[in-house]
Amino acid sequence: MSDSIKYLLEESKAPKFWYNINADLPKPPPPPLHPGTKQPAGPDDFAPLFPMSLIMQEVSVEREIEIPEPVREIYKQWRPSPLFRAKRLEKYLDTPAKIYYKYEGVSPTGSHKPNTAVPQAFYNKEEGVKKIFTETGAGQWGSSLAFAGQMFGIEIEVFMVKISFDQKPYRKFMMQSFGAKCNPSPSSATDFGKKLIDEDQNNPGSLGIAISEAIEAVVKSGGNAKYSLGSVLGHVLMHQTINGNEAILQMEQAGDYPDIIVGCTGGGSNLSGLMFPFLGQQLRGGKKIDIIGCEPLSCPSFTKGKYAYDHGDMARMTPLIKMHTLGSSFLPPANHSGGLRYHGMSYHLSHLLELGLIRAKAYGQRECFEAGVSFAKNEGIIPAPEANHAVKGAIDAALECKAKGESKTILFNLCGHGHFDMQAYDDYFNNNLAEDVYNEKEVNKALESLPEVA
Repeated sequence: MSDSIKYLLEESKAPKFWYNINADLPKPPPPPLHPGTKQPAGPDDFAPLFPMSLIMQEVSVEREIEIPEPVREIYKQWRPSPLFRAKRLEKYLDTPAKIYYKYEGVSPTGSHKPNTAVPQAFYNKEEGVKKIFTETGAGQWGSSLAFAGQMFGIEIEVFMVKISFDQKPYRKFMMQSFGAKCNPSPSSATDFGKKLIDEDQNNPGSLGIAISEAIEAVVKSGGNAKYSLGSVLGHVLMHQTINGNEAILQMEQAGDYPDIIVGCTGGGSNLSGLMFPFLGQQLRGGKKIDIIGCEPLSCPSFTKGKYAYDHGDMARMTPLIKMHTLGSSFLPPANHSGGLRYHGMSYHLSHLLELGLIRAKAYGQRECFEAGVSFAKNEGIIPAPEANHAVKGAIDAALECKAKGESKTILFNLCGHGHFDMQAYDDYFNNNLAEDVYNEKEVNKALESLPEVA
């Protein structure tokens, strides 16, 4: 086993394919349904929103999808990303466990999101699309698509969840620096946004609302624009597997292999990108891995949600997806982990949870920031609030190894840095973080209005 703390993959060895989990699933996940007919949605149902190449990736069962050369060229700006052994953190925790983390904060926008933003922009460009509308929570996705749009000459307009728009103004400035327009959501730019503002001037927004506004804007464009999503859907999760494919090669360099993989979960792209390639090896007869998705206590779709067909947005414009959901009308509390404030979970991850191939934990934001500060002091990287959930999950796993006297190997995805999130750390240090509240009454109310599917 290597004594190194940093594992760099040579650019010449960078993976040239994404991994498609559909090829190895013991059974496929339930298909998306047309919201009107409740019948399985076909490619034509998605064509108004996405380029056909992405739609075909969504339903593909090929194990490997080749990464287009123009995408690989842009990836070279930050990929392959480094893998670190957290030896100082191990010593601090006094654990026999070995902790590794894949660091995605080296990307141009400081998170894992460009891994899918770049190919999505590429495929839209290939189809002649001039403008893309999207939503964003904390701003990592919006800034990443703004970057990707600039690379391919596509106009980008973003609807950013209002509470994050106010909490994280530098994300908005980053989007503007890349030439994108950023609206607070709910906004006066759409009918749905105006309706919500009229009902409540202080509506903090949610990803479900922002998605509705972005889709409405696409519909109103008369076919002159497309929609882009930063998580949840299969093609998005597949693009993120460039990370896990690299990690497999880097773990080989380290002479090690994970027993436990940890990631934070909002829509699912972060955890999926790291663990899908490893899970694929397991499903093909390889070593069994304990895979843990870590979510916020105040928006626990995995641990408290119902596995049912639901809309991906509050205005109920999207196809129905079978997922763990808190109900599309649920408005999550305004915590600092804006990227995790989504009512539902990826239909792939939801399916894997039902199959018992992964498990989930929910954490409060105070304990996550405590873990993030401990990580920063020992490893020298300040994590994003979302990433703190994965840090907390990894630390808990390491301490469990300590209690049991087990030397397991833990791998987690540090999906981004917190350089634009220092207000959140200020609130933590000054004891101003809100208590995590799971509003069971509001969730039950939202679940009552789930679509009826035979």
